Amino acid sequence: MFRWGIISTGRIANDFAQGVAALPDATVWAIGSRTQQAAEEFGDRHGAERRYASYEALAADPDLDAIYVATPHPFHAPNCILCLEAGKAVLCEKPFTINAAELEQVINLAREKQLFLMEGMWSRFMPATVKLRELLASGVIGDINIVDIDFGFRAPFNPQHRLFAPALGGGALLDIGIYSLSFASMVLGKPRRIASMAHLGESGVDENAAIILGYESGALATISTAIRTSTPHQAVINGTLGRITMHPQYWFPERITLEVYGKETTVMDIPMNGNGFNHEAAEVARCMRAGKLESDIMPLDESLELMRTMDEIRARWGLGYPMEAAR
Repeated sequence: MFRWGIISTGRIANDFAQGVAALPDATVWAIGSRTQQAAEEFGDRHGAERRYASYEALAADPDLDAIYVATPHPFHAPNCILCLEAGKAVLCEKPFTINAAELEQVINLAREKQLFLMEGMWSRFMPATVKLRELLASGVIGDINIVDIDFGFRAPFNPQHRLFAPALGGGALLDIGIYSLSFASMVLGKPRRIASMAHLGESGVDENAAIILGYESGALATISTAIRTSTPHQAVINGTLGRITMHPQYWFPERITLEVYGKETTVMDIPMNGNGFNHEAAEVARCMRAGKLESDIMPLDESLELMRTMDEIRARWGLGYPMEAAR
């Protein structure tokens, strides 16, 4: 059995634990919280053998194979460093860190210590996304010209909530825009040009934003992201021979529509097994059992490029976070 430790007991931590439960060869072995009560409650809910009242105690557990970091954005880097310093492999919930400088530090430490490290971009590993990569590799829609991606939902304004709090890395970009940027990166690679505009709301974070990425091939990716308005959550990949649409949500896809010009439309239903988190957990175990230090599906250098892209986008908006100014 692959033994997981989890840092934090929030919603994402619970979702990940449910995902692990769907795997026949993995278990939630230990949970680390800031209080013993929260650790006990989480442990009872998910059957964790060991419950710790501090993240340090969890990281020191000698029987863990890997630790999933599920804390809010600003704590990802220090929590990853804590685990790596303790000699543990790490899967960190997206966004990997607040900025590229933090991520470089984390990646350098993992490589120095020869430990596995991966960003928890769960959508990369879902069955429909795997099928999408196969379709693109086959060239069925020809050369890709335009990729349209949107992800927006309407949250009620609350300056205390993490989505609207600059001190917690709030805003649409880091929370959900990263999904769209990662999707564009998976399809088109590293952008050569970036154009963007955002509305910064009352609390100072990006509430709505539009991004255009330009690529060496001439292809474009158009991205919209928002936390104050709902959008369809689709990704449409337009090529010279046809198009592919990912739905009902491109970041949690279970259907692919393939339109090849001059041919009958093909709809592929690819249902999810488990809640989606099981696939990224399985990838970590697969890589580590094969002796790999990173995933070739979500490699570290790509995660770093994504963080650099978000840094550049935020710079264009004039958006910084308090913890960055303090450094």
